[in-house]
Amino acid sequence: MKKVEIKTKITVFDSLEELSSSAKNLMNKAIEAKKSAYAPYSKFKVGAAFLLEDGTIVTGNNQENAAYPSGMCAERVAIWKVSSEYPHLKILKLAITASSSAQITREPVAPCGACRQTLSEYELKQKDEIEVYFMGEVGKVIKTDSLLDLLPIAFDKSFL
Repeated sequence: MKKVEIKTKITVFDSLEELSSSAKNLMNKAIEAKKSAYAPYSKFKVGAAFLLEDGTIVTGNNQENAAYPSGMCAERVAIWKVSSEYPHLKILKLAITASSSAQITREPVAPCGACRQTLSEYELKQKDEIEVYFMGEVGKVIKTDSLLDLLPIAFDKSFL
């Protein structure tokens, strides 16, 4: 038997104001996208924004449905939009923000497992890391240098 330790490095910013102008602008686009999320059941709105290599920003937000599993997370709405509209452009950065109408979301909200798996496919496909920034409604922002920092042992096409 062999034990292997896996470590992930993150950068924690105390607020949105500490981000670079590019990352701050991207997060502001995610905040704007969050406003039009359709979340009548969970009351938990999420916005996502991708920065592409040519400077294009693509946004998405969560979309719920009364048939609960039929809804979709903001990150997957946005990544599929990127893939369908800009299939040949690399993704540089992703910004995610979330808030609840029930309480102030002070802790950074990372992508769910399904989103991590979906997003990892695109990072592996483009063979370049995607920086990920995520936050709640207020407070700290967490940054990873790669999506795979959030999913270190990813399932990919090599297993098929």
